[in-house]
Amino acid sequence: MRKFIVSATVALVAAVSFAAPSQAGYYSYGYEPYCFIKKVKAYDYYGNVVIKRIKVCK
Repeated sequence: MRKFIVSATVALVAAVSFAAPSQAGYYSYGYEPYCFIKKVKAYDYYGNVVIKRIKVCK
């Protein structure tokens, strides 16, 4: 029983280690992400307008 648990654990670790890099991103040769600056308007505690600039990449 113990050998079965150890072998199952080793197989699970091997599967996860191969799956993790594939989920990291799609940045391969020649691919450049599309980025733009998004402006978000919010109000602070005193009612003043605060504009945040956030960089969004797809």
